Amino acid sequence: MSSTGSSGAGSSSTGSSGAGSSSPAYPRGVKLGVDVGTVRVGLACCDPDGILATPVRTLKRDTKKNTDVRLIVREARERSAVEIFVGLPRTMSGAERASAEMARSYAVLLVAALADADYAVPVRMIDERLSTVTAHQSLRAAGMSSREHRTVVDQVAAVGILQHAIEMEKSRGTTVGIVVSGRQSGAVGRTADLPQAKDGVIGPEMNEQGRSI
Repeated sequence: MSSTGSSGAGSSSTGSSGAGSSSPAYPRGVKLGVDVGTVRVGLACCDPDGILATPVRTLKRDTKKNTDVRLIVREARERSAVEIFVGLPRTMSGAERASAEMARSYAVLLVAALADADYAVPVRMIDERLSTVTAHQSLRAAGMSSREHRTVVDQVAAVGILQHAIEMEKSRGTTVGIVVSGRQSGAVGRTADLPQAKDGVIGPEMNEQGRSI
């Protein structure tokens, strides 16, 4: 199938959502995955064909100057990334806690920083239940000690977030996750303009046109 259309930083789109369907095809190109923590932020990327997510680096969270956010923007530009997925931690019941609020605030900062850099690629939030737990399990299986985990676990969690996202895109033939709006950007701690359900729980994952997917 030949690639058609464009998305983000001049990328082409792949996949098909069927004749007459309004669902957009997912963009082809390098994508980034971000795991947000209170102390560190993990970063991962995938190849342009979205086959395999790999670790990139671990960043120290800088809540005063947000240098880590700007470094992600730089990585996105240098790699010509077409999408960025930020993990949204939820409980197994789907509820959100402080870590989810922190991830949503971080995603808004990232949208604002991308806009400031004139590189406004989509930032999407993707469910990351158990990503960190799975990362620790993978590292233990690889023979790494708990002390060694600290330096790489955030990267491994970011890999899990991104791999999950690109596999869902391929299986569904469309974009996935919740698009983060930059309308509330600027202040640290403010949250994204995301669809909300009762009790502050984010509703179903949606595509760019606001439809449940």
